[in-house]
Amino acid sequence: MVWEPEIEELKLRRKFAARMGGEESVAFQHGRGKLTVRERIELITDKGTFKEIGGLAGAATYEDNKLVNVKPSTSAIGVCEMNGRKVVLNGDDFTVRGVGSIGNKAGFAQKMAKDWRLPYVRMLDAPGGSVKTFETIGRTYIPTNPVTPGIEQLLCQVPVVSAALGSVAGLPAVDACLSHFSVMVKGLSQVFPGGPPVVKAALGIDITKEELGDERTQVFGTGVIDHLADSEEEAFDAIRKFLSYLPGNVWEMAPRIGSGDDPERREESLLSAIPRNKRRAYDAYKILDAILDKESFFELTANYGRSRIVGLGRINGYSTGIMINNPKRLGGSMDVAAGTKVIRFLQLCDTFHIPMVYLADEPGFMVGIEQQQQGILRAGAKMLTTTLRTQMPWISVIIRQLYGVAGQCHDRPSGMFKRVAWPSGHWGSMHISGGVSAAYKRVIAESDDPVAKEKEIEAQLNLLASPFRTAEAFNIEDIMDPRE
Repeated sequence: MVWEPEIEELKLRRKFAARMGGEESVAFQHGRGKLTVRERIELITDKGTFKEIGGLAGAATYEDNKLVNVKPSTSAIGVCEMNGRKVVLNGDDFTVRGVGSIGNKAGFAQKMAKDWRLPYVRMLDAPGGSVKTFETIGRTYIPTNPVTPGIEQLLCQVPVVSAALGSVAGLPAVDACLSHFSVMVKGLSQVFPGGPPVVKAALGIDITKEELGDERTQVFGTGVIDHLADSEEEAFDAIRKFLSYLPGNVWEMAPRIGSGDDPERREESLLSAIPRNKRRAYDAYKILDAILDKESFFELTANYGRSRIVGLGRINGYSTGIMINNPKRLGGSMDVAAGTKVIRFLQLCDTFHIPMVYLADEPGFMVGIEQQQQGILRAGAKMLTTTLRTQMPWISVIIRQLYGVAGQCHDRPSGMFKRVAWPSGHWGSMHISGGVSAAYKRVIAESDDPVAKEKEIEAQLNLLASPFRTAEAFNIEDIMDPRE
């Protein structure tokens, strides 16, 4: 056995790597309710498929030229399978301190995902930069990072997913946003550019890390993080489910997954889904359930911009982007938050060539002083241009209404666009009920009974609002039975 001593050393080094930051650090991690990076890898990957890269990287300690210990790198990278498909995985190891990633392992993983055209998943659990680094290297440094360059190309080529699994600050917090899908865990995760000590030093404000960056601000308040999970296991399930709707890269089609659901199925409930009373709301989720393959809808950014529901689903097994207005939130109208969410969703589907189905019930951009102060006009302009620039196959089904400039965001000058309406559809540049008082102001004011006159004009115009009159002029391509 010529090389037996070296093989024994290899076994020892692998043993050191498996210890991570040591028993005390692992116990501390578990004490905070968090899994270790090795436990996370075991949960998120198909069993036995993780092939580690750079597992021997670390800071070694020698005594008389004899190896005593190796403190491993703060990240574990490798290739694995999720749902039988190859993925590049990068996981932060919070149990290790004072070592760094060593050799830019995260950058290596990112480049590998790009070169091999594989989805890239990050499990983030890192505090970002520290002033201790200045003491270690004996100087300060210009803020650059070897990981960052290339991410702008990767995001245009393969699915990128980030899971925030602890207090994630600085560059790792930005990494959470440099993704197509992000998830955090309730009560466990916080995401911020600078933590409480930084806020205290800069602004003199005392604040906890939970107040600063937990799900209250990042999921519900700002929509910075797309998905909230109740546990790490649930977060990993969400990641695997998200990836199941996407291709491995932009040069492939998304996998087709049959459900056994008859594509010719007719749902009688759809004939009564939209109330005849225009002021009555309805359950948009029931419409989605009736139209999509059974139990195939996966909602994205569900807790932000809630006047528009967006997500991924399947129709006859094919992966599809789905949008529908939610009349139970702001009447379904587009506010800045919903617009921000929709823009990001359109970009996701356009990047990966996922066909879009929009079930439109758009009353227009949200009005009022609050939305004015948030810049609804600029947000609306961006929403319109993003829609027009998309290139994936797109069908809009007008289920109730389309009004104003926001109503234009269902349309696209492309041969890969189709539009139909349900008999419940109505549309225009303005709502008749609000537009009459403006357009006929003088006529109404000069009448003997202004209130009656306004109602009379509204009734006359409503007679013209039949979708069949629009179809006569070929301003709507077709009107369909909702059950079809």
